[in-house]
Amino acid sequence: MMFTAKTKSPEEWKIINSAISTLVDEATFEATSEGISFRGMDPSHVALIDIFWPNTAFDSYQCDSELKFGVRISEFSKLIKRTDKKDELEVSITDQDVLRIRTSGSYKREYKMRLIESSSGSTPLPKLSFNSKLVLSLSAFDKILSDIEVVSEYVEIESFPERIEFLGKSDTGEAMVTMEPNSEGLEDIEVKEESKATYSLDYLLKIVKSVSSVGVTSAIEYSTKMPIRLEFRIANIGRIHFYLAPRVQD
Repeated sequence: MMFTAKTKSPEEWKIINSAISTLVDEATFEATSEGISFRGMDPSHVALIDIFWPNTAFDSYQCDSELKFGVRISEFSKLIKRTDKKDELEVSITDQDVLRIRTSGSYKREYKMRLIESSSGSTPLPKLSFNSKLVLSLSAFDKILSDIEVVSEYVEIESFPERIEFLGKSDTGEAMVTMEPNSEGLEDIEVKEESKATYSLDYLLKIVKSVSSVGVTSAIEYSTKMPIRLEFRIANIGRIHFYLAPRVQD
């Protein structure tokens, strides 16, 4: 068994760990000759994360057989955070029970971390079709959600052919943000069918902030009273998908 993945910077692993930590404490990565993937659901079964990191995104990548390796995200993150931004990073497994992390930059470092055995089974992806899609900058999406959070714990998203409305309301008041084709930060709107659904702002803001350091574009897809899918395409990583169940209202 041989698995080695090298990156020119530790930032990619920091983003991956940050995204995963929004939902789970432990992660079982799956490595194949094609790349690294992870899929997991939060304990309340409200949100799911799906990551694929292709082999082409690495500076060097070798995996001679399919393998799974489990880590505690907090422990993994502690080691990765000790690296400098310009350090080259190598993650490898030559022993079934140990993950080795090597860095080279101003000086060389090596960490070894005991792998854990995952108790979770495979998590299937939801089979969904989406009627509405908008593509906008992550900073714009973060600002919209923060605007709504001032008055509400939830955001209702409603799409029309030429605009998307974000609405929040509570006993204290209401807030609404409208995004139109000429709105700053909005790149595209596609509406096959007018759609409306409500989602938790706590989850959405945690998800957005977990990848905010890279300034990526977000693609948001949903349908009436159906889960929302957030897609983040990140240079040198590939794609990260989050699925979030809608709020069930009487």
